[in-house]
Amino acid sequence: MPEHKSVLLDECIEALNIRPDGIYVDGTLGLGGHSLEIVRRLGKGRLIAIDQDETAIARSRERLAPWQDRITFVHGNFRDLGTILDGAGVDRADGMLFDLGVSSPQLDEAERGFSYMADAALDMRMDQTAAVTASTVVNTWPEGELRRILRDYGEERYAQRIAAAIVRRREKEPIRTTLELVDVIKSAMPAAALREKQHPAKRSFQAIRIAVNDELDAEREMLLTAMDRLAPGGRLCVISFHSLEDRIVKTAIREREDGCTCPRDFPVCVCGFKQTMRTVGRSVTAGEDELKDNPRARSARLRVAERL
Repeated sequence: MPEHKSVLLDECIEALNIRPDGIYVDGTLGLGGHSLEIVRRLGKGRLIAIDQDETAIARSRERLAPWQDRITFVHGNFRDLGTILDGAGVDRADGMLFDLGVSSPQLDEAERGFSYMADAALDMRMDQTAAVTASTVVNTWPEGELRRILRDYGEERYAQRIAAAIVRRREKEPIRTTLELVDVIKSAMPAAALREKQHPAKRSFQAIRIAVNDELDAEREMLLTAMDRLAPGGRLCVISFHSLEDRIVKTAIREREDGCTCPRDFPVCVCGFKQTMRTVGRSVTAGEDELKDNPRARSARLRVAERL
């Protein structure tokens, strides 16, 4: 099994405030690092473990086999969280955890096509049964749509140049692999950008991955459902890895915490808003000790909220 280091593990487990008889959801199971620490603290409690990657579920089943009587594994997209909970017979959960990053095995296994450092077919699907791949996006989406996702999802300042370069290249022949795409991206960028510390393809690969998996809309739907399905006192823990995700997390929590739309000079609220969540502490990032062991945690940020 690939080596796996769960990001902000101790911080997440502490924030969940786990009860032995509680019901918990790990909405991004991965290789089960967070789930392992949750089930170890359960007695009569139950864990709903969700992932859209069937390979991840198979590996986690093996790792978590000693606690299988406490776990319900679900192959599904967390945007369908409400339906998944209904199917598992769960009305309210006592805690939910979501790690929105790409797992280490997905990055390390070149054939998945997530990495701009290894050559592989253009895939990038979290759910390998899905129809849309990175090749679909790169080779068939209109130039304007490519420019939009590179700008909005990757915050790529050379989005227009890169989108145009992709279209010019695919008119000659399809772009088939990750390193072919990297070469196209590099060809569109000025020399100064190529000398920056960050890999020149990082933002573009992020944007394409988000588009392939429809991540941002799915994350927003999931967050709102998760907050509505928490029991009073239940905790929501969300780890994000870039500013777009973190903004979605902050905004979703704020809607349930301070969503009053009345003018500020109104003496009382008349819009009908009722606060259902409160933020717990400040956002948390990885400490130096964790970063030494797991450099990929550098951009991780944990936010925690509690159901009132």
